[in-house]
Amino acid sequence: MDPADSQDDPPLDAEDLEAVAALTPDDFNAIDRALLTTSSTSWRKVASVVGTAVDAYPDFYKVPDVFYAQRVRALVADGKLEARGNLHRMRFSEVRLPQAR
Repeated sequence: MDPADSQDDPPLDAEDLEAVAALTPDDFNAIDRALLTTSSTSWRKVASVVGTAVDAYPDFYKVPDVFYAQRVRALVADGKLEARGNLHRMRFSEVRLPQAR
């Protein structure tokens, strides 16, 4: 196993934080919508959801994928997504839209 596979996603560095600080509330909403639109009722790897959402907004390319993964965690905390696995490791976690109860 690759040693990197046992590590959490890296934290945002200074350049990443600068890109995130430039986002408006509308930008946050657009990123969240992209993550939710990319998700489905079936389990999908967080890395796949994030990658597709990043590609949906080329204007946000300076915003790192790790930030999108942080937004996934926020959406899970808000009950907008369900998760399994370690959400601090996007390659080893999955999300889906909440199941009807």
